[in-house]
Order: sequence, then structure tokens, then C-alpha cells
Amino acid sequence: MTILKNLVLVALAMTPLCMYAQMPDTTGIYGERKDTLDASVFSANGNGNFLSKGKEIRTEVITAAGLCKMACCNLAESFENSASVTVGYSDAVTGARQIRLLGQSGIYVQMLDENRPVMRGLSAPWGLNFVPSQWLESIQVAKGVTSVINGVESMTGQINMEHRKPTDEIPLFVQASVMNDTKTDINVASSLQLDDMGKWSTVILAHGSGNFKPMDHNGDSFIDDPWGGMFAFSNRWLYYDPSGLQVRFGVRAIHDGKNGGQQLGGSKPWKADIYNNSLNGYVKVGVPLNEDNTRNMAAIVDVNWHDLNSAFGGRPYIADQRSVFVNLLYLDQHLEAHHFTFGLSNTLDMYREKLVRFSYADGKSLEYQGSPILNDIGAFAEYTFHAGEVFSAITSLRADLYDGAGVHVSPRLTLKWTPEEHLVFRANGGRGLRYSTPLIDNIGVLSTGKLLQGGFMEHPLEESWTYGGNATWYLPFDKSDKTYLSFDYFGTRFVKQMLVDYTSTGIEFYSLAPGMFSYTNNYQLDFSSEPFRGFTVTLTGRYTDARQSLKHQADDIKPMTSRYKAVLNLQYAARLNKWIFDFTASLNGPCKVWDFMKSDPMYTDGFTPVYPILYAQVTKRFKGFDIYLGGENLANFTQHNPIIDSANPWSQSFDASCVWGPLMGVRVYAGLRMTIWKTEKI
Repeated sequence: MTILKNLVLVALAMTPLCMYAQMPDTTGIYGERKDTLDASVFSANGNGNFLSKGKEIRTEVITAAGLCKMACCNLAESFENSASVTVGYSDAVTGARQIRLLGQSGIYVQMLDENRPVMRGLSAPWGLNFVPSQWLESIQVAKGVTSVINGVESMTGQINMEHRKPTDEIPLFVQASVMNDTKTDINVASSLQLDDMGKWSTVILAHGSGNFKPMDHNGDSFIDDPWGGMFAFSNRWLYYDPSGLQVRFGVRAIHDGKNGGQQLGGSKPWKADIYNNSLNGYVKVGVPLNEDNTRNMAAIVDVNWHDLNSAFGGRPYIADQRSVFVNLLYLDQHLEAHHFTFGLSNTLDMYREKLVRFSYADGKSLEYQGSPILNDIGAFAEYTFHAGEVFSAITSLRADLYDGAGVHVSPRLTLKWTPEEHLVFRANGGRGLRYSTPLIDNIGVLSTGKLLQGGFMEHPLEESWTYGGNATWYLPFDKSDKTYLSFDYFGTRFVKQMLVDYTSTGIEFYSLAPGMFSYTNNYQLDFSSEPFRGFTVTLTGRYTDARQSLKHQADDIKPMTSRYKAVLNLQYAARLNKWIFDFTASLNGPCKVWDFMKSDPMYTDGFTPVYPILYAQVTKRFKGFDIYLGGENLANFTQHNPIIDSANPWSQSFDASCVWGPLMGVRVYAGLRMTIWKTEKI
């Protein structure tokens, strides 16, 4: 807290530096591209979630207003208004969160920080918790395969985060909130323009959060949410020259310590202690090659270090990761209808892993170690054709050389057709590839006593094909485009995939074999409207058919995957937005449980129950600051006995990884947002 206090004082002291005119910010180092996931303008009101009309790819935008509708302390809590993205816990003891998109795990979603790949490898299990939502000005969720510029790991979609910009006219922003379970968050942001010409600007972002009191509401001796704290600091810089030259660079540091499990006593408690430390630095340079900036070159270098020191029931999992991402691009947009992008990239990940597990068969500890080096060198070309506002097509081809797996070529195609002003059709499809990191991808397996079997220390290349489309009708009586009806379908077919298969005493890892399959079909319907000024209604429904052939399961329904989800969001903003009322209700459909779980009377039909989650928040806005009060999970639904055999945590049947529902009941919170806006220099 002392660090955060000092940052606030520094930001206040530097406020006079901000009283100057600024240059407008841009959406990214690549320049203005119609197929880029653009940033949205930071705003405290307006639609919180909407489908972008201009994007070639079906893209849902969560704005700054959407990030203020609920507590949204971090990125993991920012998708509650969306049926597209489902967020759940990896297990019941570590606090790790995972997302699902198109019925597949979040490891198949490419996460981007302003078009830089992030949350890869060791940071993936906890990465959603590492991004404070109040650091962001928008999130864009694109379904299906996307641009090949950043690689082909976007197998089911892409989520791009736009942070607060150095050029924002906000010398100081402070947000703080506290929940009834002692969970506390504080965020500080300061955007500073450092010279009269507006060439240099920077944004300082600081975050501190923590749970200070272990709580066990269901009485199973395991605390419901890990206690501990996280501190994060980021400093982003922009140099903008009137000639068009841009240089962006920054650093981010994170320390996160969490303690879960049996923290409230006992002679031999089972504990989960997880400590993450990471340091990231990047530089992005854009160089115009002609006066109107229609030809330019860009270079991106991103370096990341991550250290994980953890123990599950006293058995360590220690790992570190060194990663380098380099991307070199040439863009040619001098022809209005024809745009070209060419580039080379390299993604290098170097891991060191050490895992200790206990074998109940012979009573000995088993130690596994590995130091894999995963390298991907790629070359790509992308061509975009625009026929005015009526039709556009993006065709791309990328060839990647993977260490140990040879050369793989990935084609992708995106089409958009607007036959008339109020009707938009989209379609896209292509190939996706990624290295599997089985233990990291399935971190919840470490919160069990089960025997790990198969290739959990291997790193095979996974391959999929995803295709789908979207039709959106903007109702003609609403000129603001806030009223629309949209339907989309996307399917994913895996050719190669690392599968995880549970039994009562073991977890087996193996790859898809001939005759086996893994696929999903995903359908979604969205409706949004503003019946009268200040009142918005958003209704979304999603149905997922996920199938997977596994050795130890009786049928091919993919376990632990929700069949459907429906979300209703209502918002009313009074005159001048002095009062804002938000209400969100979601209905979460059943998922098939692992076959060994069917012995529990709760799962006699092999499926989890349908359950609701309710959220509500009221915000009172004053000049320069807001106060808000809200509640989460107001229906007070929690998963009954989320930990299997919690009374015997040192047994082989102990399992805290089979989580499908909320772990905590009703929670209420209160918060404050304060903004100091820049004033003109006199």
C-alpha cells in the first residue's frame, strides 16, 4: 500500500506537466487497417457491450462503460455480460480462472495486448487475474480465426485489450473497492503529455489487491477463495512525430502471492501456495515510407520473463519461462481498394519445469523435469480487397517452421457483405496451430491426489480448423445502430489435440488417434435495443454442442462444458447520467460430468444442474467522481461439495479440479472512481 500511496503522490506532483495540448492517439503501431481490432473511445456511459458494425470479423466490444457495470476487478470478471465468453475456475483452491470460447478452453483463444500476444504459457492460468479492468478502455472479442499477423494461435478467436492511453486527458484516475469478504482493489492511472509539441506522452498504471481474511462458508475445511495479494505496475510511453513516425514502448511488473487449501488449522493441512512473478518489456516502431503514410514498416519486439513457485499439498511445481516475440511488417495501402501486408515473425519460448507427485502404488515421490524450447519462425502475406462499403475480403497465408514438427502452411479467409445499409453478413475460416503445454494448460490437475499418466510432460503441436459466419440486422427504426438482431454459427474441428481424461484414481494425457474426434458447434443469438432514452436492453443466448472421443468415458459428450447460456442485461441512466442502474441475469445450462462423478446423487443423470447468477449495481455520479454499490451472485447459488473427498485430502480420490459453478455465495461491494481531467493551459 505504501508503494501505491507514493505513486498517487507522484502523479499529483506531475499534474502541472499535463496542462498542454495533445496529439490524438492511434489504435496501434500497424496504422489504420479496416481489419484491425480498433480501440473504442473511453467513455463513462453508452452501450457497455455491442457488436461492431464496421469489423470484417464478428467482434463484440466491451467498452469502458461495460467494465463499470459490475465490480469487474480484473479481466476474468469482465465477461459476465457476455454469453460468448464463459469464465470459470480451474479448481477450487488456487483461484486460477479460465475462459471458454466456442465451447473450447481459453488456451485456444489468442490473447492480445494492443495487438501483442500475451498470456502465453505460465501466465495463462492466472493471466486473467493479472489484468485490472480499470487499466483498460475496451476489450474486443473476435470469434473464429483472425489475422495471421500475430501468428496462428487464434484457433477459436481472439481477445484484444486496449489499455488507457498516454494521450488520454486524464492526469489522475483512482479507483478503489472493497467486498464484504475483505477482497480489496485499488487502481491508479496517470496519463501525462510531456512537451508542448505533444511528441512525448506516458501513462503510469498501478494496482494493488488482496483477500485479507480466509473464509470457509461451506464448512469443508478448505477456504473458498485464496487469500494473499497482488501488486502490478506498468509504464507505457509514446513518441509521435508529425512525420508519422511512432515509437511505443513500456514495461510491466507483477508479483502475485496466493495461499489456498486448508488454511484454518488442522494437524496436517493440505495447502496450495502459488507465487507468480513476471516482468515484461516491449517496443513497437512504425516508420512511414511516404508522405501520406500509405506505405509503412513496423517492428515489434516483446520480451517476457515469468517465474512460478508453487506447491500443491506440499508437492512442488516450479517453473520459469523466457519468451521473445519479434514481428517485422511491411504495409502497402496506397491503393484504396487493395491493401497488402507482408511480414516475418519469430516466437521463442524457453521453459524449465520441475514437478513432484506422490505415487500411492508404491508410496514414493515421483519427480519429473523438463527444459523444452519451443520455437516458431513464420512468414506471412495478407491481401485485403474493399469494394466500397458493400463488400470486403481478406485472404491470408502463413508458413511456420516449428521445431520438431516441420513446416506447416495456414490459409485463412474472411468475407464481409453489406447488401444494404441495415444488413451485414460475415464469414471466416482457416487453420490454427499451437504448441501444447499440458500441465500449464490444465493446472487444475495438480489440485488432485490422482496419478498423472501419459504425455503430460510432452509438447506436441495441436491443429484445428475453424469456420463460421454471422448475420446482423440493424433495425431500420433506430438510426443509432443500437437496435440489432444477430445470429452466428461457428464450428471447430481438431486434427491434432492433447486430450485430458479423468478416472476415479488417475488422469491420462494422450493425443487424438486415428478414428478419434474432437469438435464443437456453437450457435448464438444476440438482441440489443434502446426502447427509450437512457434505457438499454441486451439479450443473448448461446448453445454449444461439444463432442470428444475419450478412452475412459461412456459417451462422446465433452465433459465439463456448458451446453447453453443466456444473459439479460438492463441498464437505466437517469438524466445527465447522475444515476445509473444496472441489472444482469444469466442462466447457465448443464454440463456433462466425468463418469467417475456419477456416483454422487447430485449427478444421477450425468449432468450438472441449471443455475442462475444475478448481479445488480447502482452508481451515483458527481462532478469528478462516482460512488457505486453492488452485489454479485444475488441468487446465492454455489456448487455443492466442489471438492471431491475433501475429508481425505491425502488420498488418491481427493479432487478439487471438478468445478462447474460458483464457489462463493452472495457478495456485496462498494467502490469509488475519481477522475481529474486535464484543463487547458492559460
